[in-house]
Amino acid sequence: MKWGSSNNTPQWENRVRLSARSRSGHLSVLVTGAAGFVGSHVSAALKRRGDGVVGLDNFNSYYDPSLKRARQKLLEQKGVFVIEGDINDEKLLKKLFDIVEFTHVMHLAAQAGVRYAMKNPGSYIHSNIAGLVTLFEACKSANPQPSIAWASSSSVYGLNSKVPFSEKDQTDQPASLYAATKKAGEEIAHTYNHIYGLSITGLRFFTVYGPWGRPDMADFFFTKNILKGSPISVFQGSNNKSVARDFTYIDDIVKGCLGALDTAEKSTGSGGKKKKNAQLRVFNLGNTSPVPVTKLVSILEKLLKVKAKRNVLPLPRNGDVMFTHANISYAQKEFGYKPTTDLQMGLQKFVNWYLDYYSIIEKKNY
Repeated sequence: MKWGSSNNTPQWENRVRLSARSRSGHLSVLVTGAAGFVGSHVSAALKRRGDGVVGLDNFNSYYDPSLKRARQKLLEQKGVFVIEGDINDEKLLKKLFDIVEFTHVMHLAAQAGVRYAMKNPGSYIHSNIAGLVTLFEACKSANPQPSIAWASSSSVYGLNSKVPFSEKDQTDQPASLYAATKKAGEEIAHTYNHIYGLSITGLRFFTVYGPWGRPDMADFFFTKNILKGSPISVFQGSNNKSVARDFTYIDDIVKGCLGALDTAEKSTGSGGKKKKNAQLRVFNLGNTSPVPVTKLVSILEKLLKVKAKRNVLPLPRNGDVMFTHANISYAQKEFGYKPTTDLQMGLQKFVNWYLDYYSIIEKKNY
């Protein structure tokens, strides 16, 4: 339901309150980007364990909005109300914090994608910087202030060559505008923590994949093109080495998100003023085992029983990096984060979902 004066009614407010209601002692969480890939999975997991969840999503057309609507429908069946609105809408955020005393915010709304930044740079500033500030402003003014966990990105490591990437490493060489906005977000988080006492945890996700995923991710568009018989582009570096990624299955990422929320300390400000120092953390959430993209393609070929038409190309200068590799020891120590799904198992689950979902779509179109 799109938010606006026409539906800003007692019934609408009741839907928000009902969705936010949690079991005794559980969290009440505002999830932004709730109809997105990670957001929908996190929202469902929170609701499943008894937390109150209110979702917010602008349903933009960066990729097929019907996939977002399908995720929204699933969440609504589970009792999660997903509001159609923008994180830059100050009035909407204020209204939500007036209606519900959220204990936590899980901020996953963002303009994603490394390559798209070359086509539409303004969308990254709008969502990832202006949107983050608008959200922090609402949280800083809320009473009580919520604890915040938010999606940074492994892309902040940019051109770093030391592996595995650790949270203590420098992150001042972003290779894309997307990475630069996520790095800026981490600095903005520091500011709001320092001045206003907001408890903030940044999560650097490493190449998340799985059912209900994003169509711009390799597992998704490779599967689509292999099934269509269309060629796929596989990039390699100057030494003929395949690009490698620390592919992380969605269920493992969800466990990390919940662990971050559960160990988040309370914010320390009130009335927009800090009373004492508040918690500020950043965690890598990865799988710790980078896999060459060529291996991803080989696994998909076996699962789909179709040979891929591979175009092997040099890695273009469009913001992509040669490899990512997460050191997850900090998350392991703080909340027992331990990924359990390898790429073979994760891709099997993704392919099962993909074939099932798109066979249903095809039947509906006939």
